[in-house]
Amino acid sequence: MNKTENPTQIDKIEYSQIRTELKIGDLLFTSGNYPISRAIKLATKSNWSHVGIVVPFLDIDRVLILESVEDSGVRLFPLSRYITQYKYNEPYDGAAVLARHSQLQDGRVQDLLKFGLDELTRPYDKSEIGRIIARIALGEGRKKRNRDYICSEIVHECFLRAGINIKYNRRGFVSPHDIWSDKNVAPLGRIL
Repeated sequence: MNKTENPTQIDKIEYSQIRTELKIGDLLFTSGNYPISRAIKLATKSNWSHVGIVVPFLDIDRVLILESVEDSGVRLFPLSRYITQYKYNEPYDGAAVLARHSQLQDGRVQDLLKFGLDELTRPYDKSEIGRIIARIALGEGRKKRNRDYICSEIVHECFLRAGINIKYNRRGFVSPHDIWSDKNVAPLGRIL
């Protein structure tokens, strides 16, 4: 499948067709139309506004997303709700693309998952957003590592535990675009 920055150019697939093929560590990228999503896309000069990690529990017929969001921090959220009732009983307002990192080894997936689950309920790093804006405007500074996360930071930290270092960009932060741009990330298909 062609890797493009424009989610609408990625082949659409039915979620029901790919659901059972998903693996722990696959990625969900979104390009939202919400005000915060538009601000993220503008600041990062990207079409991507959010990223999370796919965590299928097929034994209990559930596929969850490990993510960090503004109102609740690090959480697990049903992927099906993105499609059907993300907000106000409406589907997610935007595009959603599933992808896979080709270097994630089966033997390291548990390390990724254990770290992510241990970080559940950690707060969203609201102050980091301000620091990112300052770094963009001033072109200086670097993230001070802590255990509060924006969406791309929790993904970055989980992948570090699996031996994969997705690089921070030259402005000193990691964004959904930076994760998408990793040469080892390939789209599986667009579900929204």
